[in-house]
Amino acid sequence: MKVIRDPLWNNIRVDPLTLKLIDTRLFQRLRYIRQLGHAYLVYPGATHSRFEHALGAYHLARQTLTILGERGELASVRTDDIAIIRAAALLHDIGHYPFSHALEEIGVVDHEEVAGPLLCNGEIAGILRSEIAPDAPERVHDLMRGKSGSPLQGLISGSLDLDKIEYLKRDALMCGVPYGEIDVDRLINSLTVVADPESGRLVMGVLEKGLSALESLLFAKHQMYRNVYWHHAVRGATAMYKRLVGEALNTGTVDARQLVGLTDEGLLNRLEAGGPQPLLNSLRERRLFKRALDVPAAELEEGWGEWIASDRKRTVAAESALAEQLGLGSGELLIDYPAKPRMLGIDLLVLRQDGGLRKLTAAGWAAEINLPSLSDELYRSARRLRIFVSRRIDIADRDLLDLLRAVGESASRSASDH
Repeated sequence: MKVIRDPLWNNIRVDPLTLKLIDTRLFQRLRYIRQLGHAYLVYPGATHSRFEHALGAYHLARQTLTILGERGELASVRTDDIAIIRAAALLHDIGHYPFSHALEEIGVVDHEEVAGPLLCNGEIAGILRSEIAPDAPERVHDLMRGKSGSPLQGLISGSLDLDKIEYLKRDALMCGVPYGEIDVDRLINSLTVVADPESGRLVMGVLEKGLSALESLLFAKHQMYRNVYWHHAVRGATAMYKRLVGEALNTGTVDARQLVGLTDEGLLNRLEAGGPQPLLNSLRERRLFKRALDVPAAELEEGWGEWIASDRKRTVAAESALAEQLGLGSGELLIDYPAKPRMLGIDLLVLRQDGGLRKLTAAGWAAEINLPSLSDELYRSARRLRIFVSRRIDIADRDLLDLLRAVGESASRSASDH
């Protein structure tokens, strides 16, 4: 058993099968994919990678499975499911693009779907099939997509999966912020296998005694989105990167099919080889666009502006039209309105102290846990509509917002005409 030293979890014990998976080319690539994309331009310590996060998720999986096994809760689980869960925890980010989630916002295929061919063909597939089971790669992929019939599905993809616990703790540590304080030991000791009263299937649930720790996780997640993931400078850099890569994909400078094989620097070098790139130079030298508009979602009409997050073509058209009206050049104005509707979403069975089961959802549980019922308000307070510009413009917020509405409607009509 090999031991890997980690700044968050200290000693991570790695079994021989896991070591083989770690030593594959595809997994080693994760060393060069930053966990938080461009957040390092704001928080200098945020240079940690998907590689160490994946090791941490595997570590938590080992710990949780040991606890469940000691309590006799794995008796109904297939023998090889233990190895499958460990592999899924380790490999859950194998399909990530350079700079993590940003490119999924411009419409490229979700990284969990991209992972399918990477898991089911080639070196990793060979290891999983020979060391665990002939159908192991497909079962790992099903777990990652939330489509597995395993009672342990919730450990890999669910309301309280190990991925969330790991990244919130690690991201807070590496950014040097106090927002990721989660009682991890209490949480993983509160995870339990229960029978769903509706379907009769065995699923992951949580013991009632773990609700306070769960509440701390949800609030930590809100705080991290508000202060780190959606920090204005992080989102400004992300908007620049999205526009840069989007144009490279449109012109053929970069092939979308090759994105998943590239590292952060590999993609930047590929973009650089395509000729002069003002946006790329600005990112490399940290000359970030500044805010011309910054409006909380709570001050906007319900549902307005959702097209900015969901319709990339319309957003780029609106950016160009608005830039022209304000005397800016192409690519000198960017619109950002990030979306994560289920930021605090939860759907979890709670095993009560009297042995009864209760479903905890976003509607909350007033007697025990109130934070989920506030999820909409918290989401709208963390989410902000922003316009970033390369140079200062002199226009009132209300006038700029009115112009955005107008060009957005015009872009919509133009798209429908075509």
